[in-house]
Amino acid sequence: MRYTGPRNRLARREGIDLGLKSVGSKAQSNLLRKLSIIPGQHGHSRMSKPSDYGIQLREKQKLKRIYGMTEKQMKIFFLASSKKVGNTAEHLINILEKRLDNAVFKLGFAPTRAAARQLVAHGHILINDKKTTIPSYIVSQGDEISFRRKKSIKIPYIAQILEKKDFIVSPWMIRQGPVGKVVSDPDLTHFQEDVNLQSVVEFYSR
Repeated sequence: MRYTGPRNRLARREGIDLGLKSVGSKAQSNLLRKLSIIPGQHGHSRMSKPSDYGIQLREKQKLKRIYGMTEKQMKIFFLASSKKVGNTAEHLINILEKRLDNAVFKLGFAPTRAAARQLVAHGHILINDKKTTIPSYIVSQGDEISFRRKKSIKIPYIAQILEKKDFIVSPWMIRQGPVGKVVSDPDLTHFQEDVNLQSVVEFYSR
């Protein structure tokens, strides 16, 4: 089941910015000031040294929350990744990065992955000129990602993002105006989050 409570609480629990707030927003600034404070009445007193399992759990939770995944989805993605030959962590990041909601976010079509997920679910996004409403849809090299209606790009936060000249699109995609394209496969070099992926692999391999 996907978490629907206060997003700041999740970030404070993990002690890092999970990308749940728009970059540069007042909400993000407030969050960054509070990251060192664990939520809850006794947050300051719960700083005991975690066990190996505790560390693995926290890293897994970070990754799951960054991508807005349910536990069931994460397990399915990990199992699929672990069956492939090679680096399981790299296979896992490859598939997580290629989720449609993440691709929409990384193209700069939405300020957060949660907002990107809504755009997809509400039918605003096209894959190769076909409407796709499944946020977990896995994009492939050569796929073109665009908006279904011209009025979609007039949504205030979308229009504001598209006007940014300094936005850097993830290297495995290109963007020209309101149209993006997958040009290569993402790998570990494209994952810049503060997560120990080996701990995630160890957690699910227990």
